[in-house]
Amino acid sequence: MTTKQAGVLLHPTSLPSGTINHQAWQFLDWMESAKLKVWQMLPLTEPVQGLSPYQSVSAFAMNPALLPEGWQQDWTSQQHADFNEYLANEPHWLEDYALFMALRQEFAKASWSDWPDELRTRNRSALNRFAEANSEKIRFLKQQQFYLNCLWHSLKADANAKGIRLFGDVPIFVAYDSADVWANPHLFKLDAQENPTVVTGVPPDYFSETGQRWGNPHYDWQAMEQTDFKWWRQRIASDFELFDLIRIDHFRGLEACWEIDAAEETAMNGHWQKVPGFALLSALKQQFPTLPLVAEDLGIITPEVTALKEAFSLPGMSILQFGFNGFPDNPHSLSEQVENSVVYTGTHDNDTTLGWWNSLDNEAHKKWILSQLPEAHLPMPWPMIAAAMYSKAQLAIIPMQDFLGLDNSARMNIPGIANGNWSWQFQWTQLTPALTDQIAKLVKASGRGR
Repeated sequence: MTTKQAGVLLHPTSLPSGTINHQAWQFLDWMESAKLKVWQMLPLTEPVQGLSPYQSVSAFAMNPALLPEGWQQDWTSQQHADFNEYLANEPHWLEDYALFMALRQEFAKASWSDWPDELRTRNRSALNRFAEANSEKIRFLKQQQFYLNCLWHSLKADANAKGIRLFGDVPIFVAYDSADVWANPHLFKLDAQENPTVVTGVPPDYFSETGQRWGNPHYDWQAMEQTDFKWWRQRIASDFELFDLIRIDHFRGLEACWEIDAAEETAMNGHWQKVPGFALLSALKQQFPTLPLVAEDLGIITPEVTALKEAFSLPGMSILQFGFNGFPDNPHSLSEQVENSVVYTGTHDNDTTLGWWNSLDNEAHKKWILSQLPEAHLPMPWPMIAAAMYSKAQLAIIPMQDFLGLDNSARMNIPGIANGNWSWQFQWTQLTPALTDQIAKLVKASGRGR
C-alpha cells in the first residue's frame, strides 16, 4: 500500500440479493460515489453447513449460492465453447471438488469419513465408476464454477477500472469434511482411519472464557514442507486471481498454532505447536514478489509473531473497539496506530460499533473515550469512523453496518454461537445521497480520497 485509502467491509451475501448479480455492480457504483477504494469481503467459499464461510467444503471453489437467479438461462453459445476450453485446461482442484460434491450429494451430505471404504479411501476404480455413472451431475458442478469464475473476473475488471481493489479473506485452516482433506489426507494430522488426531482453535480470550474449539484438522507441516508448500502456493495463487489483496485469517497460526486433542470438548486444554511460517512465506514471496497480504494479527500475539509479520513487511490490523482499555501499550489505541496497517472500527466478529457503544455502562468511561475521538459531536458510530479515517494506518476499513449506524441487531457474527449469524443484509433505501456525501467528504477530509 502506497497511498492512504478507505474501504468498506461487506460480504456479497449481505447485498440485498445475496448474490453476484447486477447489485454487485451497483455497489461498485455506490463505492465510487462515496470515494471508497477497497471492497473487503469474507471468504467466497461454500459452507459445509449453515452459513459460515470459515468452514468450507473447498478452499478453492466458490459458493454456488452466489450465482444470480436465472444464470443458466443466460448461458450463451459462446460460453458453451469457453466452458469446453475451460474443461480442457481445468484448475487442478476442480475434478476432486466435483467428485467430492457429487459424492456428498449421493450420501445425503454425510461426512466423507462415513462413506463406503472404497470411496472414502479414493480407490481409483471405484471413483471412475461413480464418475461415469454421474457424469452429468459432475459436469453441472463444474459448470457452476466456470460461470462463477467468469462472473467474478468481470466484476473484478470493472472494479479495477474504477480504481477499486477487491480484498479477500483466506481462513488459515480448512474444514475436515472438505474436498481438500479427502483428496490430500497425507497433508493433515490424521490417524490410520483418517480421523483428526488434533484439532484447531484458540485458548481462552476476549471472545470466550473456554477458548474457541474450531475443530478443523491441523496441517502436517512436515509433509507440506517436503513439497515446498505446493498446496499452499496453489491456494494463494488461486486467491490472487480473484483478489488484489488478501487477509490471512489467524495469521499467528503461521508462527505457532493451538493444538487440541480431538477428544477434548473445549479449547482450554491445548498447547502451542510451532509452524514453519517463515519457510512458507519465503516460498510465497518467491512466487509472488509483491506478496499483497494482510496479517490478521489479533489474539495472543507474541514477539515471534510480530517478527514473522515484519520480516515480510506485512500490514497488521488494529481494531478501534479494542483500543480503549487505558493501557499505554495497547496496539489498538489511537496513540499506537502505525502506518503499515489496516485499521477497523470493528470486524465481522465484533459487535457493530453502535452496539459496542450501547453495551458500555460506565458513563465516565464513555466520556473519556469521546474525549479522544474526532467529530465527537456527531452521533456514534461517526466519531469512531472518523478516528479510523484520520489514523496513521494506510488503509481504513469500515463495516457497512457502521456506515449505516446500525445497532447489534445487524451484527454479522458472534464467535462460538452456531445460529443466527452471517445472514445480515442491507437495503438500497439505506444508502441515501446524504450518507454517500457524508462518507465522501470524510474520505476526502482525512486525505484518503483521490
